[in-house]
Amino acid sequence: MFVSGFTFIRNAVKLDYPVVESINSIIDICDEFIVLVGNSDDETEQLIRGINNEKIKIHHSTWDDSIRVGGRVLAKETIKAFAHISPKADWAFYLQADEVVHEQYLETIKAAMLQYKDDSLTEGLLFHYAHFYGSYHFLADSRKWYRKEIRVIRNDKRIRSYRDAQGFRKSDKKLLVRQIDAFIYHYGWVKSPEKQQIKQRSFNKLWHSDEWVDTNLSDSRNYNYAEIDSLSKFTGTHPEVMKKRVALHSWNFDFDLDQKKLSLLEKISFAIERAFGWRIGEYKNYRIIS
Repeated sequence: MFVSGFTFIRNAVKLDYPVVESINSIIDICDEFIVLVGNSDDETEQLIRGINNEKIKIHHSTWDDSIRVGGRVLAKETIKAFAHISPKADWAFYLQADEVVHEQYLETIKAAMLQYKDDSLTEGLLFHYAHFYGSYHFLADSRKWYRKEIRVIRNDKRIRSYRDAQGFRKSDKKLLVRQIDAFIYHYGWVKSPEKQQIKQRSFNKLWHSDEWVDTNLSDSRNYNYAEIDSLSKFTGTHPEVMKKRVALHSWNFDFDLDQKKLSLLEKISFAIERAFGWRIGEYKNYRIIS
């Protein structure tokens, strides 16, 4: 079995992406790792080269900054990166630059890839998600945050990144996937308030005009993490590759876990989800094979 990891990244240093940790979290179960480095105005390429692993293959891309509808440039860059993986790859393992896999799940993931390698019905593997928010101690848990997504796909170029690169489709149809017992740890909302504010202004320009960003985003130097509807306490452990970054965490963020800024309908939905694991009206960009 041949597994290709792939990702894309731009301005990783400037926007404080844990891309090195992301790559290192799965590189041991990959035979190669494609990194598509976008036109950056920081030391992103040097950062990637500093990983110093012969499995890593760096390619270059210039982002089309004129695409400001629905974050579609992210899907475009994902497709470009996917195009570079080896023709002999059975599976392609996609991680975004702020996503990390805990080492406790690597054997489960590898076993699933082996189990379904020759099962042509299975087009991808579906992961659970943990969205960290504000600090490394809290998880965002309202229905605004997706609970599952596809991160391992077949090496089939008919499979394309969908919309803003959250998931994938094949010939515009939802992929047939197997749910596996593994999590993706999403750290995109854990940065210093200053770095998070810089990222928000940069990231929103992938969806909106400069004028919209100036009008709708605060001109404060620091992001206000307190504007969140619901959080829960994280009681597990972080991946080994994240330990240094977690130790360097230098800002304070606290949250009253009993504080739920939810409408009545959201509170009812929240209670049902907690009791039965069912999220009413949940968006699913995949079809799970039972």
